[in-house]
Amino acid sequence: MQKQRLYLDTSVFGGFYDDEFSEFTVQLFERLNKGEFTLLFSTITQDELENAPERVRNLVKQLKADNTEFLEVTDEAVDLATEYIEEKVVGQTSYADCLHIALATINRADYLISWNFKHIVNVQRIRGYNAINLKSAYKILEIRSPRDFVKYDDDNY
Repeated sequence: MQKQRLYLDTSVFGGFYDDEFSEFTVQLFERLNKGEFTLLFSTITQDELENAPERVRNLVKQLKADNTEFLEVTDEAVDLATEYIEEKVVGQTSYADCLHIALATINRADYLISWNFKHIVNVQRIRGYNAINLKSAYKILEIRSPRDFVKYDDDNY
């Protein structure tokens, strides 16, 4: 069976050391490090992490390259991100968030994972992003928080 492809936005890396989010984020990174998923890592995330604390930047260095796909921003992603804003799913200030969504969509991520509840992991916004994805002939993108990737002891059946 093919591994699920997870696109992590920048907030997930920051959540690793955040008291509110670390419990679920650490568990997700443990699963990533075991090779349970393919990580989609974009140049947008890389650029946003440049000014992050060193320990957050080091998380990226610990990821296994053979379980990671590196994504470049393309004209197609820029066009889709721009459409999200033109259709007023979010405002102009959320352009980087829209690029994350567009890259995950175009690169057929199974899930986009984020702790950004205002602009990304939000039922109304998800509906808006996916309406545009469908209109543009892309598949629906599942958008979740790391909390949805907790593995429970009874998951063996």
